[in-house]
Amino acid sequence: MFYTYILYSSSLNKYYTGSCQNIEQRLNDHLNSRSKFTRTVKDWEIKYFETFHTRSEAYQREMQIKKMKIKKMKSRKYIENLIAIKG
Repeated sequence: MFYTYILYSSSLNKYYTGSCQNIEQRLNDHLNSRSKFTRTVKDWEIKYFETFHTRSEAYQREMQIKKMKIKKMKSRKYIENLIAIKG
Protein backbone atom coordinates (compact mmCIF):
# COMPACT_ATOMS: atom_id res chain seq x y z
CA MET A 1 0.00 0.00 0.00
CA PHE A 2 1.21 3.52 -0.83
CA TYR A 3 0.00 6.86 0.45
CA THR A 4 -0.36 10.48 -0.54
CA TYR A 5 -0.52 12.54 2.63
CA ILE A 6 -0.93 16.09 3.85
CA LEU A 7 0.74 17.28 7.04
CA TYR A 8 -0.04 20.47 8.92
CA SER A 9 2.09 22.55 11.30
CA SER A 10 0.12 24.91 13.52
CA SER A 11 3.24 26.87 14.50
CA LEU A 12 4.06 27.57 10.83
CA ASN A 13 0.42 27.54 9.69
CA LYS A 14 1.57 25.56 6.64
CA TYR A 15 0.70 22.34 4.88
CA TYR A 16 3.14 19.82 3.43
CA THR A 17 2.15 17.25 0.80
CA GLY A 18 4.08 14.04 0.12
CA SER A 19 3.83 10.38 -0.78
CA CYS A 20 5.34 7.24 0.72
CA GLN A 21 4.91 3.56 1.45
CA ASN A 22 4.94 3.68 5.27
CA ILE A 23 2.99 6.69 6.52
CA GLU A 24 3.90 6.26 10.20
CA GLN A 25 7.62 6.03 9.42
CA ARG A 26 7.42 9.01 7.09
CA LEU A 27 5.73 11.16 9.76
CA ASN A 28 8.49 10.09 12.15
CA ASP A 29 11.06 11.19 9.55
CA HIS A 30 9.42 14.60 9.30
CA LEU A 31 9.33 14.98 13.08
CA ASN A 32 13.00 13.99 13.42
CA SER A 33 14.60 16.41 10.94
CA ARG A 34 14.99 13.98 8.05
CA SER A 35 13.21 16.30 5.62
CA LYS A 36 14.57 19.72 4.66
CA PHE A 37 11.23 21.54 4.51
CA THR A 38 9.76 20.09 7.70
CA ARG A 39 12.83 20.13 9.95
CA THR A 40 12.25 23.62 11.33
CA VAL A 41 9.38 22.61 13.63
CA LYS A 42 8.26 19.47 15.43
CA ASP A 43 4.47 19.83 15.44
CA TRP A 44 3.61 18.22 12.09
CA GLU A 45 0.48 16.10 12.14
CA ILE A 46 -1.26 14.05 9.47
CA LYS A 47 -4.41 15.84 8.40
CA TYR A 48 -5.28 13.83 5.31
CA PHE A 49 -4.20 10.78 3.36
CA GLU A 50 -5.26 8.65 0.42
CA THR A 51 -4.21 5.06 -0.29
CA PHE A 52 -3.03 3.62 -3.60
CA HIS A 53 -1.89 0.26 -4.92
CA THR A 54 1.28 1.59 -6.57
CA ARG A 55 3.98 4.12 -5.79
CA SER A 56 3.33 5.70 -9.18
CA GLU A 57 -0.35 6.37 -8.38
CA ALA A 58 0.53 7.92 -5.02
CA TYR A 59 3.21 10.12 -6.57
CA GLN A 60 0.88 11.22 -9.39
CA ARG A 61 -1.71 12.28 -6.82
CA GLU A 62 0.95 14.15 -4.83
CA MET A 63 1.95 16.04 -7.97
CA GLN A 64 -1.70 16.77 -8.80
CA ILE A 65 -2.20 18.40 -5.41
CA LYS A 66 1.08 20.32 -5.65
CA LYS A 67 0.27 21.56 -9.18
CA MET A 68 -2.67 23.55 -7.83
CA LYS A 69 -0.08 26.24 -7.02
CA ILE A 70 1.18 26.26 -10.59
CA LYS A 71 -2.34 26.67 -11.97
CA LYS A 72 -2.74 29.70 -9.70
CA MET A 73 -5.64 28.07 -7.97
CA LYS A 74 -5.93 28.41 -4.25
CA SER A 75 -3.96 25.32 -3.28
CA ARG A 76 -4.48 25.97 0.45
CA LYS A 77 -8.22 26.20 -0.10
CA TYR A 78 -8.13 23.00 -2.15
CA ILE A 79 -6.19 21.20 0.60
CA GLU A 80 -8.53 22.46 3.31
CA ASN A 81 -11.51 21.27 1.26
CA LEU A 82 -9.93 17.80 0.93
CA ILE A 83 -9.45 17.67 4.70
CA ALA A 84 -13.01 18.88 5.38
CA ILE A 85 -14.53 16.30 3.01
CA LYS A 86 -12.59 13.41 4.55
CA GLY A 87 -13.44 14.86 7.98
